[in-house]
Amino acid sequence: MGKQDRANRRQWDSQYVRALRSHLGLTQRELADRLGTRQQTISEWEIGLYKPRGASSTLLSIIAERAKFEYKAIPSKKTPKKP
Repeated sequence: MGKQDRANRRQWDSQYVRALRSHLGLTQRELADRLGTRQQTISEWEIGLYKPRGASSTLLSIIAERAKFEYKAIPSKKTPKKP
């Protein structure tokens, strides 16, 4: 894989993984089965304990592309600090 391919690869965070799974209408176990991993791994990605990397990251990107999944991050609402 060249430098350009790595630069264009999506960075998968917990919200992104959860949003893709929701878009696909899958449970954690069903997504795990499709990726050839454990349900616990999907859970760990979704709570932010770990991030997908290597082949898992590539497979998630392929699945997202084929499902026409476009993730738009929703900014978190922060409570303004009181003076």
